[in-house]
Amino acid sequence: MNVYNKNKNKVAEEPSDRGKSKLRAAWEEWRTLIIFLIVMVLFRSAIGDWNQVPSGSMKPTILEGDRVVVNKLAYDLKVPFTTWHVAEWDDPKRGEIVTFYSPDDEKLLIKRVIGVPGDVIKMRNNQLYINNEPATYSRLDTDIVNQLDYYQRRTHAFFNEKYQEIEHAVMLRPAPASEYNSFGPIEIPQDQYMMLGDNRDNSRDSRRIGLVSRDRITGRAHTVAFSVDYEEYYMPRIDRFLKPLN
Repeated sequence: MNVYNKNKNKVAEEPSDRGKSKLRAAWEEWRTLIIFLIVMVLFRSAIGDWNQVPSGSMKPTILEGDRVVVNKLAYDLKVPFTTWHVAEWDDPKRGEIVTFYSPDDEKLLIKRVIGVPGDVIKMRNNQLYINNEPATYSRLDTDIVNQLDYYQRRTHAFFNEKYQEIEHAVMLRPAPASEYNSFGPIEIPQDQYMMLGDNRDNSRDSRRIGLVSRDRITGRAHTVAFSVDYEEYYMPRIDRFLKPLN
């Protein structure tokens, strides 16, 4: 009787043993790939990533179809998949291009930092003033302008905007003053930042969504990794590969 029970128990255990063996074999075969994927996901969440740019709000600096490299360790270390800060060692600087979650709808956006805590920002018909000092505007390099299509070149004005030692390209649509191209003065509170797109009249930025808190900023964009032209059957724009962002 005891022998029968032992055999019976042995037979009952065999399917479970076979299942464990298959799982063990699958793990042995795929563990390198699984570990690699987990590490990559964690890396992209907390250390570095590349983001596709779907809109033209940062033209002419960033074009639709650009893939930009984002350094997520530029300012702090966060718990992966969250905005919880483990440690902070720097803050966004005026003029830097950053990614952040919109306080309006939680979408991931990319804009330029225009106002940092303590700044007083105002705009008069697209003329930017920071701490009562006006930005200066000069003619933009034609090579930058020629990246855009004929219609945009005809309907916009292009400038190099400079404030102190910070300068970058902007595009503007000549138009009467409105609440969008004229606002302020606004004093930027602690832990808040003002974000504007370089495409000043076609950007959903702090003029629409409000100021952005420090904890919403996810990283600093610094390079175009590669770029494809949506209007030309996704042909690569070779001249934009590994292009530093200014």
